[in-house]
Order: sequence, then C-alpha cells, then structure tokens
Amino acid sequence: MVWTGTWVAERLGVELIGGEELPALLGLALRRNPKRAHLLVSSVLGKHVPQRPSVVYGSGLGLGVRVRELLGDEEAARSVVLGYAETATALGHAVADGLGLAPYLHSTRRPVAGVARAGGFEESHSHATSHLLLPEDPKLLAGGGPLVLVDDEFSTGNTVLNTIRDLHARYPRERYVVVALVDMRSTADLGRLDAFAEEIGARVDLISAAAGTVRLPEGILEKGQALVAEHEKAYGAPGVGAATVGAATVAETREPVRVTLDWPEGLPDGGRHGFTPEHRELLEAALPDLATGLGKALETDREASAALRAPGGRGGRGGRGVLVLGFEELMYAPLRLATALEETGHDVHYSTTTRSPVLAVDDPGYAIRTRLVFPAHDDPADGPGERYAYNVAGGGFDAVVLVVDSAADTPELHAPDGLLAQLAAHVPRVVLAVVPSYAPSVAPSYGPTVAPSYGPTVVPSYAPSVVPSNKPTVSEVFEVFDVSEDAEAPEALEAPEAPERSSMLPEPLRGPAFSSYAPEEVGWLLQDLSGVELEAPTEEREEAIQSGGAHYAESLPVEYQPSARYQDLFHSALEGSAARIARAVGTVTETVLAERPGRSPVLVSLARAGTPVGVLMRRWAKARHGLDLPHYAVSIVRGRGIDANALRWLAAHHDPADVVFVDGWTGKGAITRELAEAVKKFEAAEGIAGFDPEIAVLADPGSCVRTYGTREDFLIPSACLNSTVSGLISRTVLRSDLVGPNDFHGAKFYRELAGSDVSVAFLDAVAARFDEVTEGVDLDVKELLAADRTPTWEGWAAVERISEEYGIHDVNLVKPGVGETTRVLLRRVPWKILAKRGADADLAHVRLLAEQRGVPVEEVDELPYSCVGLIHPQYTRGATGADGKAVVSQ
Repeated sequence: MVWTGTWVAERLGVELIGGEELPALLGLALRRNPKRAHLLVSSVLGKHVPQRPSVVYGSGLGLGVRVRELLGDEEAARSVVLGYAETATALGHAVADGLGLAPYLHSTRRPVAGVARAGGFEESHSHATSHLLLPEDPKLLAGGGPLVLVDDEFSTGNTVLNTIRDLHARYPRERYVVVALVDMRSTADLGRLDAFAEEIGARVDLISAAAGTVRLPEGILEKGQALVAEHEKAYGAPGVGAATVGAATVAETREPVRVTLDWPEGLPDGGRHGFTPEHRELLEAALPDLATGLGKALETDREASAALRAPGGRGGRGGRGVLVLGFEELMYAPLRLATALEETGHDVHYSTTTRSPVLAVDDPGYAIRTRLVFPAHDDPADGPGERYAYNVAGGGFDAVVLVVDSAADTPELHAPDGLLAQLAAHVPRVVLAVVPSYAPSVAPSYGPTVAPSYGPTVVPSYAPSVVPSNKPTVSEVFEVFDVSEDAEAPEALEAPEAPERSSMLPEPLRGPAFSSYAPEEVGWLLQDLSGVELEAPTEEREEAIQSGGAHYAESLPVEYQPSARYQDLFHSALEGSAARIARAVGTVTETVLAERPGRSPVLVSLARAGTPVGVLMRRWAKARHGLDLPHYAVSIVRGRGIDANALRWLAAHHDPADVVFVDGWTGKGAITRELAEAVKKFEAAEGIAGFDPEIAVLADPGSCVRTYGTREDFLIPSACLNSTVSGLISRTVLRSDLVGPNDFHGAKFYRELAGSDVSVAFLDAVAARFDEVTEGVDLDVKELLAADRTPTWEGWAAVERISEEYGIHDVNLVKPGVGETTRVLLRRVPWKILAKRGADADLAHVRLLAEQRGVPVEEVDELPYSCVGLIHPQYTRGATGADGKAVVSQ
C-alpha cells in the first residue's frame, strides 16, 4: 500500500523519522505557505481523512486508558480532561471516556448566547485564533486534581504549555498530563517539558501513541512554493481541477433526507459546556436506538443507491458504504453515532468538515485527494468564510450522513452552494441528522438532566437555545499566547447580585486640561495616567506580548517622532485627501442622521483612532444642520472588551438607544466583533439595554459594518501619526494595578509634544472642504440608503488566507489596510509589508516608514486592501526580518 506522504517526500525530500507506526498514523500534504511547505495529516484523527470510526474512537480510548493507569483510579476520579478546538474535540472526549471517571471540557470558537464570558484569549499559532472555555459548572477547572490536556499533535508544545501556565496561575495544581496522538518534538524542544515543570513547581507527564520528527532538507520552502505554484497553474485554485470529482447532473441529484434523532433530553451534544460521567452513561444507553434510526434511513431506497454506484454512476472508486460526516467542533456526537452504526454491521467511515485550507492533489501517495469548498453555515463569531470537506468527493461512498447541531442547521447549509448541495453532487444519498444545541441551565450541575427540555423530534433552529438567568453563567476564558485577562475567581461569580460599585463615576476629562481639543469637541471617559511611566521599547513589548508575558494594553509604545521628511509627507497627504475625507465624513454622518429620524445621536468614539472622526462628524452635523451633538471617547481593548464603567456613565446620562459608536476604519473587523460581544455581556450583567453595537466608520474596506463613508481603502492622514494627530492622547491602558473595578480605563496626555501637535490643523483642513463636497455627499447617501449594506466580512476571509499563506497562523499579526499597516510600522515589530500593485498614491508614508525600519515591501497583485502589514511572527529580540536581516530597532 502506498504511503500517503510519498508524493511530497519524493518531490521535496521530506523524511518522517521514527518508529514503523508513524507512516500509518501520518501522511503529508502541501499548502501555499512561505513559512512551512509541508503539513502533517493524521489518518486516525477523523478530521481530514475518512477512517473507520472504531479506529478513530479506539485511538483516543486507548490513550485514556493509559492516562488512568498512570494516575491510578483515585487521581483519575479527581481529574479533568481538556481538549482543544477544533481538531481535538472528539480525541479529547475519547480520552475522557478511556479514563471513565473524569468530566470533559473542550475549548470552542463559538460564543453562546446567554453564557457570560469572563475574558478572552488567543491561540496565536492557529489560523482561527479565538478560543473560549465555557464550562457550565464554575468549579470545573478550579479543582486541585490532575488536569489532562489533549491535542492531536505535540510539536513545539507552545499552545499546551502556555495554557498550563495561565491556568496554573489561577488554579494551582500538582499534576498535569499532556496527551497527543503523535509527539513530533524536535531535539531542541525535548527538554522544554521538564524545564517547564520545574518552573511551575508541578509534575507534567506526556503520553502519545507514537513519537518521531520530520527531517526537512535545505531549501524546502522554495521548492515547496514552486511545487504548489506549478500545481495551481495546472489545475487552478487549490483543490480544484484534477483534485475535484465532477458534479452530478441535475437529474441525478437527490434531495437530502432528514432523519429525526430521538436525542435524550438533557444530554449535551458535546463537551463545549462540560460532559460528565453521568452524561456518558446516558449517551451509551441511547446509542443503540439512535443507530437503529440512522440505519433505517440509510436502508430506504437501497436499490436506487446500488444503481447509482454501478459502473458509470457516481460511486467513483467503488462502493465504500457510509460516511458519517461531522461538523468542525461537533466531532464526538457524530463519531459515537458512527461507531454505533458500525457495530450494527454497516460499512462505515468517519470524518468532519474543517476550517483549515489545504492543497488537494489526486494521487494515491498524497494525503488530501479532493476538496469540497462551501460557505460557513453556523453564523460564526469571526465572520463568514470558506469551509472544507476533504477526501469526500470521489471517495466512492454510497451515502453520507451529515451530523450538525441545531445552531448550524441554517439557510446557508441548505443554500445552492451550501454543504448539502456539494455533498449531493458527489454522493448518491445524503442524510441530514440534527442534534439539539445544548444551552447551559441556570443551576450548575454535573447531573444529566439540567439542560433545556428538547422533545424527541429535532426541530431545526437558527440560534442556540438560551435559558434566562438572573445571574451570570460562569465561563472561564484564558489566553494562550496573548494572556489578556485577570479573571475573577469562580466563587465571586457565583453571587446572584452584582458586585458593589461606586455610585459616582467621574465626569469626562476635557481639553485643555486633558487633550489639545477644545472642551466642547469631546469628553474623554478615561482616567489621566500622565504621571505614570508606561512606555517600553517596541521590541520588548512585542516579545512580551507574543510570549504571553503581557497584554498589549498594559504598556505603551514609545511615541514615534516623525522626521522632517515624514512630516512633509503628512501635510502633502492631508492636502491631497482633505476633500475625500470630508466627503466620507459627510456621508457617514448623514447616514447616521437619516437612520435616526427625530432623534439626536450621541457620538461615542473608540479612543483614539475614532476620536478625530467623531469630532469631524460633530462638526459636520453642526455646520449642515445646526445640531450640537454630544461626543465622548471611550476605551475598547481587544480580548477585554469595552470599558464597562464608561457604558454605565453613558447609560446614566443619555438614552443608550441614542449612542452611536464611531471609529476611523475597519481592518479585518476584530474590534467590530469585540464591541458586539462586550455590549451583549454588559447588558446581560447590568440589566441595561438599548446600546447598538454597530460601528460607524469613515472607511470600511473589510466590509465589516453597515454604516460607513466609503468601502475603499484609502489614506486617512490621521492614521499617519500617533498622539500628535489625536489630541496628544496616548493609546488607552488597561492594567489591574492602575485601573480598578470602579475606574475608567487610562490614557496619557503628552503635553510635552505640543510643539509637534497637528490635531486641530487636521480637523480644520478637512472641515474647510465641507461646503464643496455637499452635493457629492447627498448623492452618496441616497445610493447607500437604497443599497444592500450587509457586511460580507471579506476582509476577515482575506486575512485568514494571508495568515495561512505566509505561515503566520495568527490573524492578530496580520493588519490589513493603510491605517492598520501604519500602526504596525509605528508601534509593533513589522516583518514585511504587502503593497497592492498600483496603489502608490496612498502608500508614500508607508514606504518611507518601511525604509526607515528596514522592512521589505512586497508588491502583490489582487490584494483586497491597498496594503497589509505583517507583524513579525513569534518575535524575540534575536529574530530576523523577512529578508534575513536583523529587525531594526525603532
């Protein structure tokens, strides 16, 4: 039998070093990626490669038995098993089943309505970064017993070790066990586990099914890139052409069949909120009947199914029975249904859909033969995007049973380009089975009957069920690479009443005492930290942020002092773009007013990039309509949300329904999502409703919002500088020793930079062009109000693609658009700049900054933005730039 890594190994010289079992567990594939050419593909994980469900489940079950033998029954009963989304959710669950005595929880990338969040964290190496832990029982992670962490592959160990470090700081325990299918650490990484255990003062064991490493020849990146380019030139985009089996004709395509599952009441669909031994007993008792129901649905119209897999039909390489296909994180329930179906005598394989893009090559010696592409269908928090099903088309399956939860049974799933249609084009029979999405109950419990009551008939739902509660449902959210939240202890969150707060919040800060703006232009809902030393060298900040040592909001970058040449570029850019900015200001302001007839908006800008825009919108409303709109600036921090005390102040002084949040531009839309989640959390905790999390921006190149001046990515000169174009105010600061529970977030007023301040000059230059753009504004607003402005989130999709293609694996290190790219060059450690070919008019200052910092600029065709800034991935102060030279200190 041909090893599924042969194709890559022969062409690139990649070697798999280890025991004889490794080739049976791992194949190789490629992706268009300048950082790493190869990809290890597990044949027993049940993600990319269809496999017998007994093999997939047995792999995890056996690892769990080994963990129980290591710990002993007493310690196993005190342990908790934690799996990583999305690839290891079923693996971790199977390990927990092997232990038999421990509850299970997996991380998730799906926020759940009605479930409170204690904070946020990022998994930096992943192409889909945001992880949440949402246990229904607040004590689940707070115990002192062993914590068992399960992932599919243990390579550098960064994700797991940083998870342990963060949890250990909150809930110290004496023992951790790391479990992986394969231990692929390099020689250099082998000693890190012991050193780490000594550092935290705990025992850390590692259990794996196999161990080895990958030997990469010199020049593999260049060879891999050339090979991928050659394949794409021959067959088109990854996974298209020879790698995709032709679709069925319309006459052959059959409508999917929906099967009703008699899913037990109170049984979670997986470990998103915790899964206990009691839940396991309930599932085991129900599985035979569930499998019987699936079997009856599959046996219907057997003759037609047999005819379709006959020569000339769509069966491809010959009938292979049934594929049970899970859905991203929903891996365990489909796996157990598949194992139960297999036990009844059916010929069954199992795999799941995925977010991860991989090149497909139709060759027996390559791990990813075919690829189906379809839009996301579960309303993901990180926006819509492509999803994939590998090795399904052309797999010769007689039938596919697609298992989704009710939150994912959406119109997108049933759309003409949706997953069901894609499957129906390649498989004779498609069966859809929907399990109810579990929603945590009011009272935390390990019992199996605490969930909302679901009847035996599954009714599709387009949103998770929400159970009202008079207190927060506790979730524990922590950061992996970017430790960003000092969460309250679970005991504090159990109280039904909100914690005591000061009844008096301070009044907004105003110029000239705080900022160089006139006092009526903006009130800052911030506290003045001007006397605190907060600045740190750029390289130190970057290393601390990426290593998990600090959050970016806990310090400030040293303020960039522009050279005379750069200042000339700023003034030239302002002169050339003032009318364009004025038109965008007028358009977004008139849109805001038109959508709120009879009301007077309260402008609330997101400090600090949004504040000049808020001032300009206020000026337009006054000049055009005689309105004196209130304007405040508030702090929002990625991973920590908006300043809750600022929202409380606004709610006490204004109708929340009148508040309009304002920002300068959108990049990939991270702050848009951050604001929406933060407002939802605030309203649930405070009982204050009415805030609309929609953001109004000048420019929306990422297509993330409905209210904007333009969706073009153009230079807004206020992005060229830092505080000297933003009222001399710093970035906002959120640090626990400086900002208490009753304080506004902080910021500094750089009075000493008054000689370089162009904040008011910028505002005046734009406002001076208001009269000449009035006609254009009226035309723009008329067109916008009649247009479909629904966000497409194409910017986020582009960022995910760029993150993957350039081997960064962290969307937070990809900063799209002119404004965000400028921030990278001014505040972070840039790796390289991607510039859209022909976009020179808006990029002169970007090229100058890149030249000053020794950062290469790469010309790119068909870039959706004018430019994209890439922060140096996994930065340390010994790191080098994309050109191999040392990073230039700012």
